[in-house]
Amino acid sequence: MSKIESALDKVVAQLPKLKNWIKARLCSLWNKVSPRLGNPKKLDFATVKAFVLKYKWRILIVLVILYAGSKAYDYFFPAPSKVSGGPQTITSVVVEKKDIPLIIEATGTIISSSIVDIRPMITSTVKTIHVKDGQEVKEGELLFTLDDRNDRANYEKLKALADDAQQQYLRAKELVAKNFISRAGLETSLANAKSAQAAARSAEVQLSYDSIRSPIAGRAGIVNVFPGSLVQASNIVSTATSSTATSSVGSMVTITQLNPINVQFVVPEKDIPLLMEGKQAAAPLKVRVTVGNNEKNVYEGQVLVIDNQVDPSIAAVRVRAQIPNEKMTLLPGQFARVILNANTLKDVIAVPSEAIVISPKGRVVYIVDKDDKVAAKPIKLVYEYQGSTVISGIQAGDRVVVEGKQNLRPGGKIREAKKEVAKPTPKPADAPAAPAAPSSTEKK
Repeated sequence: MSKIESALDKVVAQLPKLKNWIKARLCSLWNKVSPRLGNPKKLDFATVKAFVLKYKWRILIVLVILYAGSKAYDYFFPAPSKVSGGPQTITSVVVEKKDIPLIIEATGTIISSSIVDIRPMITSTVKTIHVKDGQEVKEGELLFTLDDRNDRANYEKLKALADDAQQQYLRAKELVAKNFISRAGLETSLANAKSAQAAARSAEVQLSYDSIRSPIAGRAGIVNVFPGSLVQASNIVSTATSSTATSSVGSMVTITQLNPINVQFVVPEKDIPLLMEGKQAAAPLKVRVTVGNNEKNVYEGQVLVIDNQVDPSIAAVRVRAQIPNEKMTLLPGQFARVILNANTLKDVIAVPSEAIVISPKGRVVYIVDKDDKVAAKPIKLVYEYQGSTVISGIQAGDRVVVEGKQNLRPGGKIREAKKEVAKPTPKPADAPAAPAAPSSTEKK
């Protein structure tokens, strides 16, 4: 629009030059023609007719140019009577002060708040599997039992030695009291008892590795081992072979916490000031999340953490929020759309974005006064989101033109468009009652 208006301004600026050029051409034409006409008092109809027929095309062109110039001048410089003549039909709104939330829209990914790959600590074979694929497990619940015969026997042996060493120490204390052995013998007995107990505790820890329990509460994934599978303390736990390929699996099973669940997204660098201002507030930042193409289910949560640095490769900062997932409908890896309420503008003026006009002097809005006349008022944009724009430069209670502003001129009269009232949909008439079945006598 600004390019068109600037072009029109250039055309208007050339109108005086065009007017002077036409006058000069007319004077030149008169100087050429006047000697041929002779004395103007001797002009008669035949002379005028001959002159018109001779110069008819030039006269026609001059008349067309004069007519077009007159219309152009009236259009760009309308008379006050014409401006205030016919009122323009418009639609307007009365603006008021209100609170406007600062919204940041982003896309992200659903991620688990906690995820653990279950791996063995020792080399052994799987004895019993206590978990099923997709089962909900609690923290500390038994998942796998490995072959513990060797570790249990070693623990029982060391436990017996520790108990015997403890008894030897107690007897040594009695003998020292009766002066049958020296104090050095008692200290040696105490050291042997402590050493035997430490060895027994070490064997007990080793035995505990044969019972693999869940460190968190969550949902189990696909179990990658079977009873009798050999597992070892390494990244590769088992190998599966199919007709087309051989693949290795790095964990016995994966436990994923799904409730609550997290969503991770990035905020562009230009929106970081809004984000950090909202973070300074006492209340946590709120988010609304929709997953995939399903915009009916909206999950509300709050921001957990804002990363401490900007990723220069994408000029954005990572943000992680937490949302509830009681129905377990969200899974890690899903695509998510996030709406973050970064802050709130208090007591500001907001107008529909279509009410703003871009002029050569900047952005303006048309204000309607009490006499139903319009005036252009320059404004400044503060914030814009989804068809609503926060501006400065007008006051609460001003009547702003929204529709019909394209033909308005400052000082022009307007009239408000009539709002159509929706007529209530007529209810369908009650269906007539079905005729009663004829009685047996009527049939006869």
